[in-house]
Amino acid sequence: MGMSSGNKGSKMAMSEINVTPFVDVMLVLLVIFMVTAPMMQQGIDVNLPKTSSAGVELNEDPFVLVVDVAGKIKISGVTVDINSLKAKLKAIFENKKNKQIYIQADRKVDYGVVAEVMGEARAAGIYNLSLITIPKE
Repeated sequence: MGMSSGNKGSKMAMSEINVTPFVDVMLVLLVIFMVTAPMMQQGIDVNLPKTSSAGVELNEDPFVLVVDVAGKIKISGVTVDINSLKAKLKAIFENKKNKQIYIQADRKVDYGVVAEVMGEARAAGIYNLSLITIPKE
């Protein structure tokens, strides 16, 4: 008789042993997803602006910087010298919440020119840079 009650006790213990690790694993997975989810959204090397009004002024037109075949840099059709680019960008983005630049460079432009433009933009405090590409015809 003592044996049968012992069996019941071990069965109950078995059921508890089966449930507890499951809960532990689920909690661990939950913590892992909570930690990794923001990383997946942020991406690489993005300095998110700390503002109290989140997402209010993100409806601004995208800021496009054009580098033409001759390697001339243009902002809204106006040619800008590489030496004054940093100061101009700083002035333009001073009051903007969405510090993002789209660089549209001609495919014949030397890579060094594009890298220099990106460097100037970063020096002006703009870290969110995207390259605009035109799909092949």
